[in-house]
Amino acid sequence: MKKTASILLFATICFPALSQSTASKPGNPVFPGWYADPEGIIFGKKFWIYPTYSAPYEQQVFFDAFSSDDLKTWKKHHAILDTSSVKWAKKAMWAPSIIEKDKKYYFFFGANDIQSDQEKGGIGVAVADKPEGPFKDYLGKPLIDKFHNGAQPIDQFVFKDKDGQHYLFYGGWRHCNVAKLNKDFTGFIPFPDGTTFKEITPEGYVEGPFMFIRNGKYYFMWSEGGWTGPNYSVAYAIADSPFGPFKRVGKILQQDPQVATGAGHHSVIQVPGKDEWYIVYHRRPLTETDGNHRETCIDVMSFDDKGMINPVKITREGTAPVKLK
Repeated sequence: MKKTASILLFATICFPALSQSTASKPGNPVFPGWYADPEGIIFGKKFWIYPTYSAPYEQQVFFDAFSSDDLKTWKKHHAILDTSSVKWAKKAMWAPSIIEKDKKYYFFFGANDIQSDQEKGGIGVAVADKPEGPFKDYLGKPLIDKFHNGAQPIDQFVFKDKDGQHYLFYGGWRHCNVAKLNKDFTGFIPFPDGTTFKEITPEGYVEGPFMFIRNGKYYFMWSEGGWTGPNYSVAYAIADSPFGPFKRVGKILQQDPQVATGAGHHSVIQVPGKDEWYIVYHRRPLTETDGNHRETCIDVMSFDDKGMINPVKITREGTAPVKLK
């Protein structure tokens, strides 16, 4: 049996593919198993979460996805993408970001945790006809396979601006870049100054970028601290464009020693047509010391009357049921 197949068999035994809804009780975590770096998104009338399978790097050779009609009861879609479909990816498949375009679903992911330009890996793209896949490698090679402006090519987030232009925000090692995607997501369009990768790193940035628009303002968010430690957290800035400048406002998500530690690497879901927001993130249970023992949670995110994000209260209860119209 090949190594990849044996790892997938091990993962299936430990975290079996579930054809039925997986939530046995309401609250956080929203589904069982060790999962991190969750991207939450809405497709049609369903909520979706695409996380990292949280395990030693050599075992991170696939992605699972989860879907829900109400943010409470989740169905698992096992191994929507794995290394058998991405020949250049060997391990450390991380932090997916997905977007629908022209009736196709494009799934951006990191792989191999490269430490230099001489190693093979970086940020890839896969494509499918449905949100649950199966996904196949789109390019046959990484979209980004080098360090630019000091940013490790991981933690990608694809963002659609108000004018329909798509951008890729990404970067580890305390550097964040933005690049302008071309129409078919096969590469990038240089900026007017001739550069392709523009650094936008705010104060305190470590990894995990995310962006959304509210009332015409661009909210840029990121993770701070070390991912294995209790002080992993999320901070944000607000700007008038997707390029900043981004002046750090402060933390809005962090540990509560009475609930869980290491709350970070998040995404945000807005209920369409409403000023109703939820933050999807991972955290570490108080009983756990293994850095990989991270679980996916959802809590309410709100704003004050000046548009600032209120500090998020992390809970065991999670959210009330939400139905999409």
